[in-house]
Amino acid sequence: MPKTKKIIVLIVLAQFLGTSLWFVGNIVIPQLPVSKLGNPDILGDLLAAVQFGFIAGSLIFAVFSIADRFSPSKVFMVCALLGATTNLALILPNIQITSLLISRFTTGFFLAGIYPVGMKIASDYYEKGLGKALGYLVGALVLGTALPHIFNSFGIAIDYKSITLIMSALAGLGGILIGFLVGDGPFRKLQQHVKLNGIPALFKVKAFRSAAFGYWGHMWELYAFWGFLPLFIKFYSIENEQVFNIPLWAFITIGIGALSCAIGGHLSKTLSSRKVALFSLVISGACCLLSPFSLQFPPSLFFIFLLIWGAAVVADSPQFSTLVATNAIPQYRGTALTFVNSLGFAITIVSIQLLAYFSTHIDLKWLFIILAIGPIFGILSLRKPA
Repeated sequence: MPKTKKIIVLIVLAQFLGTSLWFVGNIVIPQLPVSKLGNPDILGDLLAAVQFGFIAGSLIFAVFSIADRFSPSKVFMVCALLGATTNLALILPNIQITSLLISRFTTGFFLAGIYPVGMKIASDYYEKGLGKALGYLVGALVLGTALPHIFNSFGIAIDYKSITLIMSALAGLGGILIGFLVGDGPFRKLQQHVKLNGIPALFKVKAFRSAAFGYWGHMWELYAFWGFLPLFIKFYSIENEQVFNIPLWAFITIGIGALSCAIGGHLSKTLSSRKVALFSLVISGACCLLSPFSLQFPPSLFFIFLLIWGAAVVADSPQFSTLVATNAIPQYRGTALTFVNSLGFAITIVSIQLLAYFSTHIDLKWLFIILAIGPIFGILSLRKPA
C-alpha cells in the first residue's frame, strides 16, 4: 500500500477512535445515575457542555495557531489522551453536577484538538485529492454519529461504565497511532509565532471567505436535521397511522451520509469540491422546502425522500473542509480549520434551539422549513467560482 494511502487509513481510524468521546456521550449520558442530583435539565446540559467545550477549544486553538505552530500529530495525540482522561470522570463514584459538567466541557475542549486537527494533518499530506481523503474521514465520523440510534433500535443496553472505559481507551489508542505512526506531512507550512491578525488575514482571501460562509450555511441545517429527525419520523407515523422502528430509520438516514461523503470525495476529483458541495446544498435545500409535502407521501416514498436528504445534508461537509484548507493561507491552515469549525458548531446551537422552540409553537409539518436558510446562504456564497 502506498505511503499516502496508509496515512489516510491511520488518520481515519484514529479520528474515528478519538471522536468516539463525542458521540458515545449520547449513549452514556442518558444512563448516568443523575436523577438523584435534583436537576431535571442535567442530561441536556451535559450534552450541551461538550458542544460549548468544543467551541471554546476551537477558538483558543485558532487564536493561538496551535496546530500551525506545533506538530499537529503531537497536538492530536496529547488532546486524545487528555480527552480520554477527562471522559473517565463520568464513572467516578458520587460525582456531583459541577464535576460532570466540567468533565464534559473539557472533553469537548480537547476534541477541538482531534477533529479539525485530524483534517489539518490530512491536508498536510494531500496537495491533490484532499476532497477524497476527507470524504472518507468525515464519512467515518457520520457513521459514529449514527451509532446510538442503532443501539436504541434493537434495545441494546451497554453498561455505561464499561463503554466509558472502552471508549476512553480507544480514544487514547487513536492518539498514540497518530503521535507515533503519522509524522508531519510534506505540505505542512510551519507558523513559528502567534500572530493575532491571522484570522483577519484569512478572510481577506475571497475564495476562503466563500468556503467559510458556505460551510456555515451547511452547518445551520446539518445538526438540527439530525437532532430532530426522530421527531419528524414520529410525526409522520402518527399523521399516517403507521408503526415504524424510528431509531432504525434514524440510523439509516444519518448513516447513509457516510456513504455519500465517500462518494462525494471520489466525485470531487473529477467535478471539483465546489461543485460537489453546491450540488449537495441544492438537494438538501430542496428537501427542506419539500418537507411539509413529504408527510403526504406513501411510506416507501417518504423513506426514499429521507435517504436522499440524509445523503445530501452531509456530503458537502468534507468538500467544504477541503475548500477551507486549500484556500487558506498555508501557514494558517490549522487555524482556518479550527476557527471555521468553531463558528460552525456555534451556529448549530442557534438552529437547534430555534427548532426546539418552534417544535412546541407551530405545526410540526413546517418545522424543517427554517433550515432552508442555511443551504440558500451556502448556495449564494458559492454561486460564482472563486
